[in-house]
Amino acid sequence: MPLQIYTTPEIEAQLVEYFANRDYREALGIDFRYLNAPYRGELGPGPGMSGDADEYDEWGVGYSNVPYQGGTYPEATELALAEINTMADVASYPWPSPDDYDYSGVSAACDEIADYAICLGGPALPDILNGVSRGRGMERVMIDIMTGDEVGVAIIDRRVDHYYEHCRRGLEAAEGKIDVLCIGEDCGNQRGRMFPPTVFDEFFVPRLGKFIDLAHEFGALAMMHSCGDTHDIIPTFIEMGLDILDAMQPEPPGMDPAAIKRLYGDRLTFCGLISTQRTLPFGTPEDVRAEVRERLQIMFMGGGYILSPAHRIQPDTALENVLALYAEALGVDSL
Repeated sequence: MPLQIYTTPEIEAQLVEYFANRDYREALGIDFRYLNAPYRGELGPGPGMSGDADEYDEWGVGYSNVPYQGGTYPEATELALAEINTMADVASYPWPSPDDYDYSGVSAACDEIADYAICLGGPALPDILNGVSRGRGMERVMIDIMTGDEVGVAIIDRRVDHYYEHCRRGLEAAEGKIDVLCIGEDCGNQRGRMFPPTVFDEFFVPRLGKFIDLAHEFGALAMMHSCGDTHDIIPTFIEMGLDILDAMQPEPPGMDPAAIKRLYGDRLTFCGLISTQRTLPFGTPEDVRAEVRERLQIMFMGGGYILSPAHRIQPDTALENVLALYAEALGVDSL
């Protein structure tokens, strides 16, 4: 059974310390390894930004480290894309380029991790709603999409086209060694869809679908991360050719694991379903083990399941619960 893990830096640091000189991914039996062409372009504030943030991404968006329970999160505090108001602004903005990445070492990097499932990309690609919202504001981006705002859509397509070409070049450089192309788009929230069916079908399907087609063109599987309740959209995911739905949350009412498996388990592989909202942070090690056993009994019948936390394991989660998850999955008493 494949095993995956998603951690915050704080949890990763605890795992590194716990397993001392051993790679914690090896110790936990994790089957996936990620790589991407490194970014070589300049990072700095977009036009009109103060430059006071702790770090910047390639889009000119600034992030400040904000403390939370047990750790920090980089929150967007300089929204450079919010200053783009006309098509002239779109044309003059210093957009990043796929040329800004170094693809020369991708094939060799694949060779170093050839014993694992090799993943290119990640949940931030293209990540239309979240990714653009960090630079423009969530409410504004949702209005852009719902109204078809010319400027807002142009910004979104700059991001989509950029990451499509970036992924294409990465796959090409890998020379057929990539197993999974990973993308992300939060299509649901705790109560259901983020957007009406017609908007999703007309706006998101063509933009996300071309990444799925790209993966298959290079002989890779397509895995898409989506938080929230997506049970109504799963048939559309299948029609798009998606192979793996990643980081599924078990908490939303529509995401009952048994029902999802019964309806779609022969056409789609599922990753996640170990609760990062309830069981991992608030349960006991035995609670965690019991949830793992239940998920395996329901989800792994006939295959089509990757055991994983439903999201990044948060800093308020006890390390013993993380260890219990993987000990149970590996069939051992302790790690």
